Amino acid sequence: MAEKWQPQCGVELEPNQFYCSVCLDLLKDPVTIQCGHTYCRSCIEGCWDQEREKGTYSCPQCREAFSPRPVLGRNNMLAEVVEKLKRTVTQQARPASPLAPAGPTDIACDFCCGTRRNKASMSCLTCLASYCPAHLEPHHSFPVLKLHQLVSATVPLKEKICAKHNKLMEVYCKTDRRCICYLCTMDDHRRHSTVSAAAERAAEQVKLGEIQSAVRRRFQERQEELNELVQAVKDFEICCQPAVKSNDELFDKLISSIQNKRALIKELIDARRKTAVAEAEDLQMQLEEEMATLRRRDADVEQVSHTADHIHFIQITVLEHWIPTLSTNALSFHGNLNE
Repeated sequence: MAEKWQPQCGVELEPNQFYCSVCLDLLKDPVTIQCGHTYCRSCIEGCWDQEREKGTYSCPQCREAFSPRPVLGRNNMLAEVVEKLKRTVTQQARPASPLAPAGPTDIACDFCCGTRRNKASMSCLTCLASYCPAHLEPHHSFPVLKLHQLVSATVPLKEKICAKHNKLMEVYCKTDRRCICYLCTMDDHRRHSTVSAAAERAAEQVKLGEIQSAVRRRFQERQEELNELVQAVKDFEICCQPAVKSNDELFDKLISSIQNKRALIKELIDARRKTAVAEAEDLQMQLEEEMATLRRRDADVEQVSHTADHIHFIQITVLEHWIPTLSTNALSFHGNLNE
C-alpha cells in the first residue's frame, strides 16, 4: 500500500487519489472530462475510440454520456502534483522496503547472486528484469533509469515477453485474440487488426463496467424480489393468525358443548339407575314374599299328598287353591332394563 504524501502545508494526500481507474496506475498526461473524472489521456482516448461507431462517448466511472466527442485538455496542475507525488512516494518507499528471500511462489530478483535470491518487488518493462528493493535503487537514482516503466512484480516477466522475438508484448491482436510484440505486427500478424494493449485494456474496462452495471442491476432486482417474498410471508403469517384464533374458538365451543352433553347424559343415566334400583328392591320384596308363600304351600301339599284318607284328600284338593297368582312385575321390570 502506498504511503501518504504530506506536503509542507500539512495536508495529507492519498496516492490512490491520483491513479487512473482504467490502467490502475498513476496518471500520465492527466486530462479531466466534463463530469469531473480524470484519466490518462491515452486511456480515455482508447475508451472513446471503441465508442466511435455509437456516436456517444461515456465516462468509464459514472457512465455520463457526451455528444459530440469532447475535446481533451491537459490538467497541468494535476500533472505537476502527480509528478511530485511520484518522486516523494519513491523516496519514502525505498527505506521501507525490506529484503526477504524469495519463496516458491514469489518472483525472484534477477540480479541477486547465490542460491538464495531475494524476493522481487518491481519489474522493469524496459529492462525486462525483476528487482528486489536493493537492486531497484538505481532506477530511483539515475535520470535515465527513472524513465523506465516499472510495475509490481506479481507475475513472471516471461509471461509478458514474446517467445519468438523476446520483446515485451505491448500490442493486442484482435484477429487472433492474444497479446503480441510490435515485431509480430510486421510478419505473422501483418494483415491482422491490432491495437495497443493499453487501448484494448481501456475497451475491456468499458465492457467490464457495463457487465458490472448489469450485475448490480440484476442484484438489485433479486434483492427487491427477496424483500417482496419476505413481506409476502409476513403478510401470510398475519392473515393466518385470525384463522387460527377462529378455529381455536370454534373447537373450544364444540368441546364445551360435548362436555355439557356428556354431563347431562351422565345425570340421566344415574337418575335412571337409581329408579331402576328402587323398583328392583320393591320387586325383590314381592318375590321373596311370594316365595315364602310357595314354600308354605309346598309343605301343605306334601302333607296332604301323604294322607291315607281318600275322602279328606279329595275335599282338600277341591276346596283349596294351592298355586297362588304369580306377580308379573318381574317380567316387566326385566323388559324395561333391556330397553
